[in-house]
Amino acid sequence: MSRMKATIAAGVEFWNDSCVPAELSDAVEHGAAGATSNPVIVYTAIKADPKTWTPVLDGLIAARPQALEDEVAWALIEALGVKAAAILAPVHQATRGGKGFLSMQVNPKLYPDSERMVEHGRTLAAVAPNVAVKVPATAAGLKAAEELVASGVNVNATVSFTVSQAVAVAEAFERGLDRARARGADMHALHPYATLMLGRLEDHLQRVMVKEGIAVDPACISRAGIAVFKRAREVFRERGYRATLLAAAYRHHLHWSELIGPGIVQSIPYAWWKQFEASDIEVQPTLDRPVDPAVVEMLGRRFEDFRRAYGVGTLATEEFARFGPTIHTLNQFIGGYQDLLGLVRERMLR
Repeated sequence: MSRMKATIAAGVEFWNDSCVPAELSDAVEHGAAGATSNPVIVYTAIKADPKTWTPVLDGLIAARPQALEDEVAWALIEALGVKAAAILAPVHQATRGGKGFLSMQVNPKLYPDSERMVEHGRTLAAVAPNVAVKVPATAAGLKAAEELVASGVNVNATVSFTVSQAVAVAEAFERGLDRARARGADMHALHPYATLMLGRLEDHLQRVMVKEGIAVDPACISRAGIAVFKRAREVFRERGYRATLLAAAYRHHLHWSELIGPGIVQSIPYAWWKQFEASDIEVQPTLDRPVDPAVVEMLGRRFEDFRRAYGVGTLATEEFARFGPTIHTLNQFIGGYQDLLGLVRERMLR
């Protein structure tokens, strides 16, 4: 049995953290039951395969002679989404809507505006029956998440790095799920996801370590995201939240090998899971194995932002958008979107 299929056999739902069609097809053959996208991923996918996507882009431009570059860009994103969702459609159909979702992210520039996120989310949900809408775990994003779930749209809350965010997301989902049930929605097909971006939290701690000259073993930092994820899972189990925790933003094999167990999603970049497949790392049930308490204590002592990430209720909802990893990630996502607009503009003005 391959390592990814052994991971799936241990109860993990494996997603490909990319919507590039060739990569996604390969992932599905290895058992992937979902995929995700964001502006950076979409821009990279289109730049990597200009022979396929430049004619598509040119066709969209020709069909919309008066469209703004944003409108063309989203038509292109949706075209890629249609193709990726079709690759996952057999999984979605075989599980009666239980799996096989493609996560598509609302415009990252909308992070402070819940109403516009809801509007854009409903547009994205109409791209294919197996689309889950990604919204950021900001205060406005939580409102949008509840509204979308209440209306029967699957949501993946992203740009999230802390137990506090995961709990706030789960609470918003609970309210949305209750409202959806009250109006008679198909609850089998409605199961939202709460993402924790493990590597991005660790990236942030690395930047803080360098900036502030903190003396700490970098190997300990590589446990930070894992510790936060496992703590969030404990809270989810204690409180009976219906959302599924999803691990993302991989930086090393521990983000895979230390989170093997039932009831979670691992959304792994294509290059990483291919490395895992080729490794000699044994697949073992590790999800319930706690991170060394001494490491957790040390990280909390050296890094205030780890304490804020690891604790329950240590980060207020209004602080989510101003947390270091959130600022860095939103800037990167918005930058990736601007890169995509630049690519579209070049073709429009040729």
